[in-house]
Amino acid sequence: MAHVVLVGNLAQVTGGVAEFELSATSVKQLYQQLTELHPAIGPHLETGVAVAIDGQIFQDTLLEPIGPDSEVFLLPQIAGGD
Repeated sequence: MAHVVLVGNLAQVTGGVAEFELSATSVKQLYQQLTELHPAIGPHLETGVAVAIDGQIFQDTLLEPIGPDSEVFLLPQIAGGD
């Protein structure tokens, strides 16, 4: 199972739980599984988060594959300046 880590304020909507072991094989499945476990995180995932899979950062890639031994970090988007 993939090791999933929530970074920043994302863990606040899961009651402080920041790490999960999930069987998702794609980012889309990962989002579905997290939302089933913690429905309040769903809107945060829909508005966009950056996803790092095994050290490579992806954005807006729901179909990106996740391996069974992958390490996945979900990072909230950071607003930039002008």
